Amino acid sequence: MIVLGLECSGMAASVAIIDDNRILGEYTINHRRTHSRTIMPMLDELKGNLEIELDDVDVIAVAAGPGSYTGLRISSATAKGLAMALDIPVVSVPTIDGLAYNLWGTTDYICPIMDARRSQVYTGIYHFEGADMTVDMSQKVMAIDELISSLSKMLDKSPNRDIIFIGDAV
Repeated sequence: MIVLGLECSGMAASVAIIDDNRILGEYTINHRRTHSRTIMPMLDELKGNLEIELDDVDVIAVAAGPGSYTGLRISSATAKGLAMALDIPVVSVPTIDGLAYNLWGTTDYICPIMDARRSQVYTGIYHFEGADMTVDMSQKVMAIDELISSLSKMLDKSPNRDIIFIGDAV
């Protein structure tokens, strides 16, 4: 199954093409240009380099948020337009959960954090039990001080685990 992934929830924009469990290619830009000007040229270059046609794609995965409202609208509208033209489904992926999956297999706590401004972050807390991801705290927005307090309490209960931070607010 070939999956096209679109992610524009933060400062960087990314497009990826995956075949089953193998990443065939990924294109990320973290520069001043807006996602609306970059996402389609990125997709076009990626599919050209991989010699894949959009008709080969079986499903489109798109970051569902939280994150930049404008970026999320751009990637969602792009995904929906492509899916309608190709007559394939769109699957939404919670942004914070997606960040946590980058550390699949670790035994430590995972704490993705994205800047929500005003001393707040979008965050969640996760860990893996074998191949399965466990959600210790569902994604939400909270003050950074409140997050630190929550993490301290978790470490008191599980002193043998460390915390790995990931995301643009690290």
